[in-house]
Amino acid sequence: MKAARVIAYGPVENLRVQEVDDPVAGPGEVVVEIAAAAVNYPDLLIMNGGYQVRWPLPLTPGSEFAGTVREAGPGVTGLAAGDRVAGTAAIGAFAERIAVRAGALWPVPADADFAEAAAFRVTYLTAYHAVRSVAAVRPGDQVVVLGAAGGVGLAAVEVAAVLGARVVAAISTPAKAAICRERGAHETIDYSRENLKERIKELTGGGADVVLDPVGGQYSEPALRAMRWGGRFVCLGFASSEIPAIPLNLVLLKGVTVSGMEIRTFAEHRPDDARRDEDELFGHFRAGRLRPHIGGRYALREVADALAAVRDRRAIGKLVITMNART
Repeated sequence: MKAARVIAYGPVENLRVQEVDDPVAGPGEVVVEIAAAAVNYPDLLIMNGGYQVRWPLPLTPGSEFAGTVREAGPGVTGLAAGDRVAGTAAIGAFAERIAVRAGALWPVPADADFAEAAAFRVTYLTAYHAVRSVAAVRPGDQVVVLGAAGGVGLAAVEVAAVLGARVVAAISTPAKAAICRERGAHETIDYSRENLKERIKELTGGGADVVLDPVGGQYSEPALRAMRWGGRFVCLGFASSEIPAIPLNLVLLKGVTVSGMEIRTFAEHRPDDARRDEDELFGHFRAGRLRPHIGGRYALREVADALAAVRDRRAIGKLVITMNART
């Protein structure tokens, strides 16, 4: 089979598509014929050696996928060849096939596109935990989302809107603003042209109740300065590659709660909330209330281009690698 391979840590341009051995399903495992795999920012960190965990090289990046069951290993029940599934793995999804634990898979409804299913779990579960459990968003809350046209950002816009919040999306282009409004944002701020702090205060009538920040960098502090007293600021990552230094006197004076949310360890520390959130989230998916915006589809041979688009913040919504081209 074909797979995208990282031979040495470095930039996306070093990625190569090569022939590798087909995976075999071990005990409790399933081999999935991948139809689509989603691109995520952590894939870039894994490739350049900047992620919290390192795997032996060479490796195949990619953590989200959807397709059909090809083979079920010993001890697997409830899954058979041809079943439509989606799943997650730490690495291995930018390939034509993958072997994973059966418990890492979930059923894909017949009315869902494989690309939608592949692009759903990681970003939407990150957004759902952040909005529902960490920020505790309530109907009527004024919620500002930074980097709102990216994968996690757009998911946060949609989740907050579904939960009844009034959403202000901070973006950098008119095209991104249009997508955010289409997906549930009530207002948008173009922080490439507008004063972020002043516009947040203006559009929220005095200050935001919640700020969701997957970007970091230069816009974190102005957004925090634009919050109401007692607001909730949630850090979700640093897509800008810049970790901001926040003056703690702002936190003190505003009575703001600053929290972090990292999908890899959330379930370990808050298992009850994690189970509730996942049940609710997949209920929204099955009902069609939450489905990801697919901003671009790439063939496997174009995987480096897709990763570069995420790295350079040119992506809107989620980008997926489709395997139907088989090249």
